[in-house]
Amino acid sequence: MFRSANLSQPEKVQRESQRHPLLSDNDINTILVNGAQMSLSKLKRARSFNARIYYYAEIGVYLEVSLSRGAGITDATREQLEQIHKDATHIHMNANKQLALKS
Repeated sequence: MFRSANLSQPEKVQRESQRHPLLSDNDINTILVNGAQMSLSKLKRARSFNARIYYYAEIGVYLEVSLSRGAGITDATREQLEQIHKDATHIHMNANKQLALKS
C-alpha cells in the first residue's frame, strides 16, 4: 500500500490523473433507467394507494436526478425517464380512478 505522504508533488499529480472512476457516464445512465423501470414494475403490482404513491415518487426522483447538468446523463436517458414517468402517471391515475369507482 502506498502512503501519499511519501510521494512527491509531481508523483501525486500523476497518480491522481491515472485514477479510474468506479462509475462511467454510461453506468449512471444505466442505473437511472434500470432503477426507474424497477420502480415502474413495482408500481404496476402495488395493491395499495400508499405503495403506488411511494413507487411513483421514486420514479419522480430518478427523473429529477436526470435533470442535473454536468453529471454525464445523456438526453436519451432523460427521454427514457420522461416516458417512464409518463407511463407511471397514467398507471397511478387509472388506479386512483378504479379505487374511486369502488367507493
